[in-house]
Amino acid sequence: MNLAMILDMVADGMADRVLIGDRGTGITGAELRERARAGAAQVAETGADRLVYLGPNGPAFPVALFAAALAGVPFLPVNYRLGAQQLDEVMSRQGSPLVVTDAPERVPGPSTIGIGDFLGLPAVESDASAAPGGDQDAVAVLLMTSGTTATPKSVVLRHRNLAAYIFGSVEFCSVPEGDATLVSVPPYHIAAVANALSNLYCGRRVVHLDRFTPGGWLDLVEEQRVTHAMVVPTMLARVVDELRTRGVQGPSTVRSISYGGAKIAREVVEDALRLFPEAGFVNAYGLTETASSIAVLGPQEHREALASPDPAVRARLTSVGLPLPSVEIEVQDEDGRRCAPGVVGDIVVRGEQVAGEYLEAGSLVREDGWFPTRDRGCLDDEGYLFVRGRADDTIIRGGENIAPAEIEDVIGRHPAVLDCVVAGVPDREWGQVIGAFVVVRPGVRVDGDEVRAWVRERLRGSKTPDRVLFVEEFPTTPTGKVVRRELVARLGEGSSVPV
Repeated sequence: MNLAMILDMVADGMADRVLIGDRGTGITGAELRERARAGAAQVAETGADRLVYLGPNGPAFPVALFAAALAGVPFLPVNYRLGAQQLDEVMSRQGSPLVVTDAPERVPGPSTIGIGDFLGLPAVESDASAAPGGDQDAVAVLLMTSGTTATPKSVVLRHRNLAAYIFGSVEFCSVPEGDATLVSVPPYHIAAVANALSNLYCGRRVVHLDRFTPGGWLDLVEEQRVTHAMVVPTMLARVVDELRTRGVQGPSTVRSISYGGAKIAREVVEDALRLFPEAGFVNAYGLTETASSIAVLGPQEHREALASPDPAVRARLTSVGLPLPSVEIEVQDEDGRRCAPGVVGDIVVRGEQVAGEYLEAGSLVREDGWFPTRDRGCLDDEGYLFVRGRADDTIIRGGENIAPAEIEDVIGRHPAVLDCVVAGVPDREWGQVIGAFVVVRPGVRVDGDEVRAWVRERLRGSKTPDRVLFVEEFPTTPTGKVVRRELVARLGEGSSVPV
């Protein structure tokens, strides 16, 4: 099975259903295939060995994705917010691509085409595309990692990885024709690829919002009668704040909201559940290397956790839920042995959708089939997964390994704290010391000594922050992940601080 076959299923099974864009003037299933065939013919005509998409999220994105599949070449969506030097570095690795972009002047050349011209390519005969999509082991999509802790790498997703995710998570043509999903994640993120494929496969119309503002998001939900939405935690927090400011509840059309990709405060989830009382919430956890979600906390589990007086059940609002049926997840110690419930270790995953492969480094899947996610976490007695942070985020202070998440949880419970991030700060004597970066609630005052005392009373002295910096907001990637190195740079390397 490959993406070209999935396109045929969609086009044949939902030929007249509007699947992309405005409910009255959008692209139908049949039109999607027609435009993808035209795009594939353009790939063949230029002799391109891959299709690069450099532009905002919109109808051209899924068309380009399937055009690449029909042409039998990899699809690479690139961050259109990159500076000139960064973009030049990425493009220098790409061989002979066809570039589809909203800014042709940024990548000049005969194999560059504007988004409008790409969508307006003349129709071709059904057999005019260069290839039927290749076999299931061919490369379907290349995605650049976010690079929050290291130089970005090119993740390889093969047709079989993406097909396994789709077949393991949604049913074909299974939703009512009036359903619509609002996608506001950037096109160069795995969530955009996964949302395009899964929603088109189940028959849900995809509406794109590239320039997110909470007011614009709410207005588009109302205008397009959106029933489902996918956001990153930062977006959900801002929508919640906007609804509070307006003094209203969320739009009644919304039946489902999924979120994921970064840590989210429990308070934001609780407020969102109250402001969208009829909506089912889904927290999805996955990686680019796993072709999207591998664990989810479903709607019923959200509501049960919110209503439960049991602290263990209520704590599941901060979990990422249970593994999908199509994958296995374990938490292992440094020797590869399964950890007991509640014990923090390395999160590993295996299954057909797991790629774990990079152009620059090959496959990192172990011989036993497990792929190390580089995330740390634990499972509770019922198998719910709690992600505690990246292994790269571990602070090594004087030889002691310290998990930032534990300290963040404690600081986050201080009544004056809206949000916090903990990171290792370089230090000449200790190697690293603990830096706490705190966003304070509006109209409240607190100082660093009070934050330190709060932590010391609840954790042992070696886990007390050595330095506290108050900030207005955290630097994040477009998908909401905090860029810790930018926070650390604000403190810089200094002399030892006594504990």
